Amino acid sequence: MDPRRTIESGKAVLGIEFGSTRIKAVLIDEDHVPIAQGSHEWENQLVDGLWTYSKEIIWFGLQECYSNLRADVKEKYDVEIEHLASIGISAMMHGYMPFNKEGSLMVPFRTWRNTNTGAAAAELSKLFVYNIPLRWSISHLYQAILNGEEHVPQIAYFTTLAGYIHWKLTGEKVLGVGDASGMLPIDPTTGNYRTDMIEKFDALVAPRKFPWKLGDILPKVLSAGEPAGKLTELGAKRLDITGHLQPGVPLCPPEGDAGTGMVATNAVRPRTGNVSAGTSSFSMIVLEKELSKPNEMIDMVTTPDGNLVAMVHCNNCTSELNAWVRLFKEFQQLLGPVDENQNIYSLLFSHALEGDPDCGGLVAFNYVSGEPVTGFAEGRPLFVRSANDNFSLANFFRVQLYGAIAVLKIGNDVLFNQEHVKVDRITGHGGLFKTPVVGQRFLAAALNSPISVMETAGEGGAWGIALLASYLVNNGGKLSLPDYLDKIVFAGNTGTSIAPTPEDIAGFNRYLEAYKAAFPIEETAVKCK
Repeated sequence: MDPRRTIESGKAVLGIEFGSTRIKAVLIDEDHVPIAQGSHEWENQLVDGLWTYSKEIIWFGLQECYSNLRADVKEKYDVEIEHLASIGISAMMHGYMPFNKEGSLMVPFRTWRNTNTGAAAAELSKLFVYNIPLRWSISHLYQAILNGEEHVPQIAYFTTLAGYIHWKLTGEKVLGVGDASGMLPIDPTTGNYRTDMIEKFDALVAPRKFPWKLGDILPKVLSAGEPAGKLTELGAKRLDITGHLQPGVPLCPPEGDAGTGMVATNAVRPRTGNVSAGTSSFSMIVLEKELSKPNEMIDMVTTPDGNLVAMVHCNNCTSELNAWVRLFKEFQQLLGPVDENQNIYSLLFSHALEGDPDCGGLVAFNYVSGEPVTGFAEGRPLFVRSANDNFSLANFFRVQLYGAIAVLKIGNDVLFNQEHVKVDRITGHGGLFKTPVVGQRFLAAALNSPISVMETAGEGGAWGIALLASYLVNNGGKLSLPDYLDKIVFAGNTGTSIAPTPEDIAGFNRYLEAYKAAFPIEETAVKCK
């Protein structure tokens, strides 16, 4: 069928993802090809010292995103979206959204970006003998308990952003196993929360005599392919305020952005991995077995079908890089009329290839916020050089690109050098890879591994959750998720691969030594301002 008939016949599948700077909707056909999209730009706000998006902004953003999708469909195919085959909702993982028994959100959404949970994460990590990161939902819950926050005794349910949206669209308090693994550790043998950890947590807080038990306020865990409810009449009106979209559409389990990134890059099978590089960055390596011991740099999460994944999550990636590009764009505009066909990102990134392999001695920290992997609760963007360094434009932008992936390398060195994890393929996706070759080549040098990039990976997590929604209704229980992606969606396409050169590897390693040696400078910058 052509796209118009696919939409008219109700066979199109919708995926929506709430990213940190953009909400994106992708409509795909029966062949998993995107046929329309919509988006809405948004930004988090720092309110009372915590990063958040207000409830009003969340729903306005969703409705604007869907409205833009409708407009795209109308312009391209002159048809209205009335029926859909399935829907998937994805969002930034982790964070904290607690609700009372009336279903009211009791405190503003606390996002993954907040690093105020250090005491809670440290105590829980010791209690569970398991690395519990600052941004995980259980850390936020326990920190609220430690802080004596008034809302805690009234909690009837808490969830992630994706779980919240899904609940309000379907009435179902569920979560995909990948997103759930960022709330509380998952037992890979059961595909559910670790019961021993739930018991330890309940015993820990028992003296406080809360009227709830942890297991009673967590979302139900579902794996990819399991039904997760249907779009209610109220949910349809929440999504499409014009009333054209009809209720009854099945939804797949809501997932986190890490899981949808794995799906979008076909990296859900053991010994595959992917790197997402945007506002934040993270690598996901699907494991063959558990790691030998907990490590505070490595988060243990799961694929959307429940396989264990070693995740290195970096709070900062391209924000500081983007700020420098904007500065140079201002300078470009001062010189006179700008050629609209000239992409300044491509111009500056490509020029970085001419820089020295070790950036000529320059060092850059991209810490707009704290960076837990390197032990910084707060951050300060910082550029450092000595008088004798090779200070050129090529080296300056090369060091900004290196700085965007340095923390990622530090975490992955633990996996590859200490745990001896094996990986057959790593796929990159996200804004860092929009300029061909550059980010791919530098990441290959950092991880000492070939990096693949697929054309389809540019569609991002909204496409990934659309694929999971398609898997729900089009697989019929026949194939595992890895086989469905391999055989049906990607059909053997592994993208374009770039292997690292010995010169780039050696240069990045020299840069990393200078980067680590400059930690005291970053520490001083944090203390002084």
